[in-house]
Amino acid sequence: MINQIELTQNQFITINRYKMKLSEIKNQLNQLETIAFQLPNGELVPSHFHVTEVGKVTKNFIDCGGTVRNEEVANFQLWNANDYDHRLHPEKLVKIIELSEKVLEIGDLEIEVEYQGDTIGKFGLDFDGVNFLLTTKQTDCLAKDKCGISEQKPKIRLSTLNTQADCSPDSGCC
Repeated sequence: MINQIELTQNQFITINRYKMKLSEIKNQLNQLETIAFQLPNGELVPSHFHVTEVGKVTKNFIDCGGTVRNEEVANFQLWNANDYDHRLHPEKLVKIIELSEKVLEIGDLEIEVEYQGDTIGKFGLDFDGVNFLLTTKQTDCLAKDKCGISEQKPKIRLSTLNTQADCSPDSGCC
């Protein structure tokens, strides 16, 4: 569910519009023999990672337009230690998730993953059939209409538009 948008000639950015939920990761884990997480730059999280937290994060806030908002996500924290022989097996992670759902009363929430880089990074989560993909997240104004910020329209390449065969300068279609 990852989409690419062309910025300029042959330059693409990847936009993740998909947000994996707890039910989906459990379903994927039940079909895997090993777990791998891939960073946005293509590198894999070292295979001896630990999942040190599975929790529910609630964020109550007011946006810059004065609207009160409430967001909840399931939070996973990945961590590397010096125990290089450690491997977290899929069935163990499913048990950790299920215990968290029961004890913390977590619903089928979207997942946010924390991973240590230069600072703690927050990522979305996707799956490519082999690896769980840590996807970049972006800040955004939630009240553009109240701040006077117009929505940026996507740029498209005119050569990719379908043209009608009967369109000519004299037909009035343009």
